[in-house]
Amino acid sequence: MKLVTLAAGLFGMALTLWLLSRFGAHAILHLVMVGGWGILAAIVFHAIQVLLSARSWQIIAGRDEPQLKLRDYVALRCVREGVNNLLPVAQVGGEVISARLLARRGPGLRRAAAATICDLTIELLSQVIFTLLGLGLLLCLVKRSSVTDELVESAGVALLLGAVFLGSQCLGAVSVVERLLVRIAAHLGWTGVESIRGLHGEIMGLYTAPGHAVRAGFAQLVAWSLGAVEVCLILHFMGQDRSLAHGFVIESVGQAAKSVGFAVPGALGVSEGGFILIGSLCGLPPAVSIGLSLIKRLREIAWGLPALAGWQWMETHWQGPARKLDHGVGLPGH
Repeated sequence: MKLVTLAAGLFGMALTLWLLSRFGAHAILHLVMVGGWGILAAIVFHAIQVLLSARSWQIIAGRDEPQLKLRDYVALRCVREGVNNLLPVAQVGGEVISARLLARRGPGLRRAAAATICDLTIELLSQVIFTLLGLGLLLCLVKRSSVTDELVESAGVALLLGAVFLGSQCLGAVSVVERLLVRIAAHLGWTGVESIRGLHGEIMGLYTAPGHAVRAGFAQLVAWSLGAVEVCLILHFMGQDRSLAHGFVIESVGQAAKSVGFAVPGALGVSEGGFILIGSLCGLPPAVSIGLSLIKRLREIAWGLPALAGWQWMETHWQGPARKLDHGVGLPGH
């Protein structure tokens, strides 16, 4: 698995370097420097998106743990994004780490895993809706072409995969994974995994809590949509003003491309390619699209480095007041 991740990372780096050389590294870096204030604007503005995503997670997790505050979910969300964006792991490593930290904070392994799985599912489904809305706007802004047809077809596949992901949970796929994990743990002598039993029922309970899934999904959709404002801010400081509708289209398709490249650490190169594709339909030169992506990466670094430092602090200081000896302490990585 490490070799696959390494190979994917090297591919992403090579693709990024090729794009820089192909479209002029000097011109791209000049655009990034010109848009310097856009970097600061993106860093500050991202706080709103983090807050909304954290609130969505808190809503779907429920209020059974009074010691868990919104600030805890904000911290966990930052760690989740920092790990996914900056560390050489596929873009699900942050979910695993944040779920483990959440378990240590109080809810226990089963509830923390269920809340994280539900939050990830709602985030993915809200992104599909966001992408579909973006493509709908795109069809209103530009003439139909083979590129737009392919984008619409890809969105249809994404919608189908999202439905399959949610449907598999409802049909008991989690129960199969749960039993398999318990058997593996017993074979390898891991302790603490027994507390994961009942994960399927826990997940279904969170989904069916009155109004929670809808409210959480709405918060995530707003968080995704605010990315359009970030795009417009960055382009403004780069001297490439575009309408909010164009910003919505660019952000929705750009983020979809990043999600497609989940196996590549940080979606290196894949994200840039997505911005080049959609940027060209919105009248942006390739150099500007790459510059936009690089400024977004600088924002990720500005948020991610403190988050990774905070992660190390949480590893030693986050312990549930009454459960720290109960759930998962024997799992590898604790």
